[in-house]
Amino acid sequence: MFVRQAALVSDVGQVGVGELTRVAAALQKQVTRDFTPLWEISATVDGFVRLEDVPLGYWPVIVVRDVQDAAGVHLDRDGQPFALVEMGSSWSLTASHETLEMLADPFGDRFVAGPSPRPGQGRVEFLVEVCDPSEDDRFAYTVNDVLVSDFYTPHFFDPVRGAGLRYSFTGALTEPRQVLPGGYLSWHDPADDHWYQLTQFGAEPRFRDLGILARAGRSWREIVDSQTPETRRLSVLAPETPQLTAAIAAHDVTSTGTAARAARLREDIEALIRG
Repeated sequence: MFVRQAALVSDVGQVGVGELTRVAAALQKQVTRDFTPLWEISATVDGFVRLEDVPLGYWPVIVVRDVQDAAGVHLDRDGQPFALVEMGSSWSLTASHETLEMLADPFGDRFVAGPSPRPGQGRVEFLVEVCDPSEDDRFAYTVNDVLVSDFYTPHFFDPVRGAGLRYSFTGALTEPRQVLPGGYLSWHDPADDHWYQLTQFGAEPRFRDLGILARAGRSWREIVDSQTPETRRLSVLAPETPQLTAAIAAHDVTSTGTAARAARLREDIEALIRG
């Protein structure tokens, strides 16, 4: 089986090696334990201190200071995917989001056909963006006390709701093609060549007609995301955000145990060295 390789790397000084490797380990666990069994996509996620350390063949997920609306997955000049993540108190949530979307659709042009959620439309082509419909922080969860993103499963595009089926990993999505508060879903209608969205950035869901979009050498994901300025900056959640404070509190508790284990291991190592 082909194994995709992602590299988590920071291009800003605020992210220390310890934090970088801790988030990379959490993302690797999320991919291996949660994502791969549902999507049948095998991948590794490794942390690197510098971009210069990233081996050839790895797809970089790069933490940067200021994205200027450029967050997300892009293609480099050689047509290979990379992702930009804004630095902030909750940057792991964005890193998880972008890593999963890059692994599911590296080149931003994967479609799944299905019935449109918009009345009057028939069968359309949905752009695969596995985190967008439930991307809001209220639907996030933790791995190793690191905040990560929910994501939908392949059943998300089923024609009808089925008993006992899972539509997102956390269960927040409860039916096909559902969009939760703070999320969105994008698709192309071959009948009129227009792009459409179902969004819920306000009190109620609404449909948007984006019209005919010119690709102009960019991936469809880049183009559609550029048409969706309402999305929240998930890397800079407010300090009082419940999911963020819970993750920080859990890490503080867990770090006491990991520090104690490290101390015991050092004693064992020293005893072995002394003979």
